[in-house]
Amino acid sequence: MSRIWSAPLATRPKTLDPNEYFNLSPDQRRAEDARAALRANLKRTYQLQLNNPHRAELIEDPALTRWVYARANPYPHFKATKKTSLLGAMFGVVPLFVLYYVFKTNRDNKEERIKAGTLERKFSLSS
Repeated sequence: MSRIWSAPLATRPKTLDPNEYFNLSPDQRRAEDARAALRANLKRTYQLQLNNPHRAELIEDPALTRWVYARANPYPHFKATKKTSLLGAMFGVVPLFVLYYVFKTNRDNKEERIKAGTLERKFSLSS
């Protein structure tokens, strides 16, 4: 068996831990075997449907159906976290304040130049 060395700045994943890999209880082994048998049965059923030359209907893929439903209805499954709150503030609230500041300072500077008489207006209606 080959020896696996851990990287100096990274931890070893649990799936590569020899104690987790080889020292399994019989119950854990049975549960893993049952999950593997279920996956194999689902895969075999899907392959039989996919390769059926006389197929007349579409193949229903439950994983794809769940994914499409989750993409179409994101709000019932939305979970507010620090990341989503920060992104919402960065893309929703901060641009409003930035635009307000830019327009307000531009207008204030223009008013100051008009009052001081230093604004050179390019188009004049009274010429």
